[in-house]
Amino acid sequence: MKVDTLLFDLDGTLIDTNELIITSFQHTLDHYFPGQFTREDILQFIGPPLIDSFSKLDRDKAEEMMQFYRNFNHAKHDELVKEFPGVYDAIKTLHEKNYKLAIVTTKKRVTTEMGLKLTKLEPFFDAVVTLDEITHAKPHPEPLLKALDLVGSKPEQAIMVGDNRHDIEGGKNAGTLTAGVAWALKGREHLEQFKPDFMLESMFDLVEIVHKLNK
Repeated sequence: MKVDTLLFDLDGTLIDTNELIITSFQHTLDHYFPGQFTREDILQFIGPPLIDSFSKLDRDKAEEMMQFYRNFNHAKHDELVKEFPGVYDAIKTLHEKNYKLAIVTTKKRVTTEMGLKLTKLEPFFDAVVTLDEITHAKPHPEPLLKALDLVGSKPEQAIMVGDNRHDIEGGKNAGTLTAGVAWALKGREHLEQFKPDFMLESMFDLVEIVHKLNK
């Protein structure tokens, strides 16, 4: 069966929100836990839904911390977010080749749309599944299966592309092929331990991969 569908994580995969996320966590943690967390410490919190990360620190204040984070994050969004090199052109190419494209993210709808509009990627996607539309976040297969349903596709026709463990495991749990991105903030080696089917050095590698798979 041909691969005709590509599912993408957003942050750290399509758009470079690394500085925004780290700065937002630093701002929040410095407020609630002054001097306790370094920039390096923050990497462990990136990937899961915010509520999960903050609940590990203080379950009673998790909602409050999440709102504090989001207020800062929204205010700084357009100042700190940028696209990864080559992503726009590669996604545009895949869109023009009539692949079904969807976003599967653990972000809320409002910030997801902010990022897609800022980087001008919004018109290329047939479906966007955010934290607002699901019960279980990645690595649970629910959001991937929802995206596949929205575009009229099946797991065996799709590749899940992401920069984090949750993306690769989510793809495996849903039954798709998986691709990691070598520009992941946690590093290529970190991602390789979860055994994605492919590792992208640039987003254009994906154009070549689907071409070969469909020969």
